[in-house]
Amino acid sequence: MTTDYLTQYRQFVYNELIPLEPLLLNQKFDELLPKLEEKRSQVKQLGLWAPYLPKEHGGMGLPFMEFAAVSEILGRSPLGHYTFNCQAPDIGNIELLSMFGSEQQKNTYLKPLMAGEIRSCFGMVEPDRPGSNPTWLETSAVLEGDDYILNGRKWFTSSAEGAAFCIVMAQTNPDHEKKHRRSSMIIVSTDTPGFEIRRNISVMGEPGVGYFSHGEVTYTNVRVPKKNLIQNEGDGFRLAQERLGPGRIHHCMRWIGICERAFDLMCQRAINRNITPANSLADQPAIRNWIAESRAEIDASRLLVLACAKKIDEEGAPAARTEISLIKFHVANVLMNVLDRAIQTHGALGITDDTPLSFWYRHERGARIYDGPDEVHKLAAAKQILKKYAS
Repeated sequence: MTTDYLTQYRQFVYNELIPLEPLLLNQKFDELLPKLEEKRSQVKQLGLWAPYLPKEHGGMGLPFMEFAAVSEILGRSPLGHYTFNCQAPDIGNIELLSMFGSEQQKNTYLKPLMAGEIRSCFGMVEPDRPGSNPTWLETSAVLEGDDYILNGRKWFTSSAEGAAFCIVMAQTNPDHEKKHRRSSMIIVSTDTPGFEIRRNISVMGEPGVGYFSHGEVTYTNVRVPKKNLIQNEGDGFRLAQERLGPGRIHHCMRWIGICERAFDLMCQRAINRNITPANSLADQPAIRNWIAESRAEIDASRLLVLACAKKIDEEGAPAARTEISLIKFHVANVLMNVLDRAIQTHGALGITDDTPLSFWYRHERGARIYDGPDEVHKLAAAKQILKKYAS
């Protein structure tokens, strides 16, 4: 990729999206959402839409490593990924259906999703089961003739409000001797009778709306045609791993983008905020330590993520299991470190919604939980590392 493309993405984020952030921070969604649709149309006209998609599907056809650089730039605004149709959970569902969907599934669900004509959501986590154990689910899908009948309850089905369909992970083979073969993934149109969004879960005091929401969803005798099964019965866990591996790269690059924006804000505040007529915050040793530590942590995180992405490109996601776990917990912690230092540098201003820092601090605390909590990833990484020594 030439630097011209990166410059275009950067200019659009700073000139077109960052000025809209006050609408998000003050939860003026009625004003924000129509403006975002206008920006999405602009992005298409500029030829910057969905940089990870092949050109024949309306994207830029960027390889994984080049998209990582774009994703970091988009991460500098909470509005970046959505505007360019790179947002979770849609990007994960697009990758999943591209690789494993049937032709009927691609025509019905994938194509309009890639074009940004519809949104989707992903239903795996349940309130009565640990999210860190996707092999133990309660939601069931029982085959009855040519249909599956789904019953259960999911939560943190992100972006469920306004989504056209949900990819649901449910038990189809609850008695299978191998726990990893008990669940399957099934596409459910959200207008199907029995699919009900009970509430948008309030996260750190904000229930959100539309794309910016996390739904609790119930399934009551939801009848779905068998053709909506992705791949085969019992493939749910394998498909989840295929989806979540690259997805963690996407998250990490977005987090690094957030870190870069927070770092910029911290440095600007340090330079411009005088604590005496002759001295600014930048003269304080503590502030300088935070700036040095943050710069080192951000740069190290980027190299770690790019090394992981390179291994996925060359050997596939299964070969990079250890690296995926390492970046997941490491970058999530760097994110919180940098945000905390930036807020502390801003003082009382840092906890207001006059900057995006408090928004990110609230909404990205979940980075250490979703897609696998830190503790699980550390155990998994250590287990894989020790196998080499045991052999």
